[in-house]
Amino acid sequence: MKVAVQKFGNFLSSMVLPNIGAFIAWGLITALFIPTGFFPNESLAKLVGPMVTYLLPLLIGYTGGKLVHDQRGGVVGAIATMGVIVGAPDTPMFLGAMVMGPLGAYVIKKFDGMIEGKIRAGFEMLVNNFSAGILGGILAILAFLGVGPAVDAFTSLLVEGVDWLVAAGLLPLTSILIEPAKILFLNNAINHGVLSPIGLEQVQQGGKSILFLLEANPGPGFGVLLAFMLFGRGTAKQSAPGAAIIHFLGGIHEIYFPYVLMKPKLFISVILGGMSGVFTLVLLGGGLVSPASPGSIIAITAVTPPEGMAYLANYAAILVATAVSFIVSAIILKSSKATDEDIEGATKKMQEMKGKKSSVAGHVSKGTLPEEVNKIVFACDAGMGSSAMGASLLRKKVKAANLDVSVTNTSISNLPSDAQVVITQEELTPRAKNKLPNAYHISVDNFLSSPEYDKLIASLQDGITDEQAEVVEEAEEEAVNAEPNADHDDDLLLEENIFMNQSFSTKEEAIRFAGEALVKAGYVEESYVDAMIDREGITSTYMGNNVAIPHGTEDAKKAVIKSGFTVVQVPDGVDFNGEKAKMIFGIAGKDGTHLEILSGIAVVCSEQENVDKMVQAKTAKELKDIINSN
Repeated sequence: MKVAVQKFGNFLSSMVLPNIGAFIAWGLITALFIPTGFFPNESLAKLVGPMVTYLLPLLIGYTGGKLVHDQRGGVVGAIATMGVIVGAPDTPMFLGAMVMGPLGAYVIKKFDGMIEGKIRAGFEMLVNNFSAGILGGILAILAFLGVGPAVDAFTSLLVEGVDWLVAAGLLPLTSILIEPAKILFLNNAINHGVLSPIGLEQVQQGGKSILFLLEANPGPGFGVLLAFMLFGRGTAKQSAPGAAIIHFLGGIHEIYFPYVLMKPKLFISVILGGMSGVFTLVLLGGGLVSPASPGSIIAITAVTPPEGMAYLANYAAILVATAVSFIVSAIILKSSKATDEDIEGATKKMQEMKGKKSSVAGHVSKGTLPEEVNKIVFACDAGMGSSAMGASLLRKKVKAANLDVSVTNTSISNLPSDAQVVITQEELTPRAKNKLPNAYHISVDNFLSSPEYDKLIASLQDGITDEQAEVVEEAEEEAVNAEPNADHDDDLLLEENIFMNQSFSTKEEAIRFAGEALVKAGYVEESYVDAMIDREGITSTYMGNNVAIPHGTEDAKKAVIKSGFTVVQVPDGVDFNGEKAKMIFGIAGKDGTHLEILSGIAVVCSEQENVDKMVQAKTAKELKDIINSN
């Protein structure tokens, strides 16, 4: 149940969060140029209506569709969203967009699945374009006739419910649900998935909405952190000042969650702080013109309407919430008999409850490397693509830092029991932890330029002593020559296997092209191509810096005849889960004989400038020379 709630909430917020910049732009234009704004301007104020009626819902619909079925899903989702917009022109269709965007993408995804492999060669583009147009048009009509009016009525009902809570003086009670839910589940899901759509409807009616500050008010969390600064103990007290700055000025609320989880009585503090803040907002008539994301005092100031007592009301709500939360937290901490606070354990607990890694957890919990580190293992699903590239880059950094530490790569299923540090893609980290729970695990999302590499090197330089146990110096040889007796071919990368100036509509099409090139070159059997598609489904092979390295699954290694590469230049790029891949390296690895050239590719591609040169190369020879230039 918890996982289902997390996934649903994360999906809702994922439709809104990427478009927060557009919401802020609309909010600023509204605050500046409407008749009651800072600089009233009748001409520029004309932007306000079309932006909230068309731009923002269409962005949400497109983003929701893209989450379900990439670019095609986004396009069909946007078409379907247009139906609800026109079907209910008097209501901003944010909720309608959150319904029709994913629904449109789901329909086209199912259609694509039904016709996959059944279209005659040469008719793919015709079928793709017309299917998206026809299905999108049908969905837009259905949305216009039925969904738009239904969502309009539902939105009006929600707004009336909020107005009733305000009139009855019950709105502060929402903090009983909102404050714990922020910490226990997904705060962004509450704010952007539930409160923001209703709040934007209120803005249309009254020029501002109190709902934007129910979750975003930094006061409750700030009060907790101030209490830890004065009355906390141990590492919690030491880390609280920095956390308070990040929370209040940076707006990253989740940084205070571990402090509350560490002492569950502090839930009372944030609930009472939230209730007092909401009561102050209701009493003084506070509110914002658009969502404040992140929930920083700076962001709140930027989207506070200029008329009336809005600034006074909003600042007073933050101050009151901080004071109440601080007083209650201070009493709880002073009465506590604990001699130290396990902030690291609380941070881990928070991440487990949220179901995902925290972007700021490292501030309060940096973790502890083993005292003696002599083996780092980079792991991926198959152990021959992304892990090899990452290991090559990290090995180079280790060597430059004069550290005697072994850096190797392998598949997750073959993780050695003596690995002390394991580095994986974020999506694969849970699997790696299950395989090797006692190792120190690091998650990365960009294999070619992850900041985690430099952080690890810095930690190793600080932590490794002269008494460190015997190191494994043959790491370089192991990665380059995984099998000393293997037959090393000289035809791993040939000019005839470099394809210039290609274009693809989907990443699957690009991966299949690279795989079929491997088949034609005699590197792999036909079944390896499908395994490359399957591997992409496990986790993206996009490496960062506009580079992708599609390859087969671990089980597909038996379909590899000999090691080899294909290189596909895609100047206009192809979408890999929201990232543009312009250089695609299809990989077939056997007995480790591909690792040396893969290491060279990793080093070259770690510099964006080199990738740009490869994308601009005019001939296969020129591109090959760039790859071999490391």
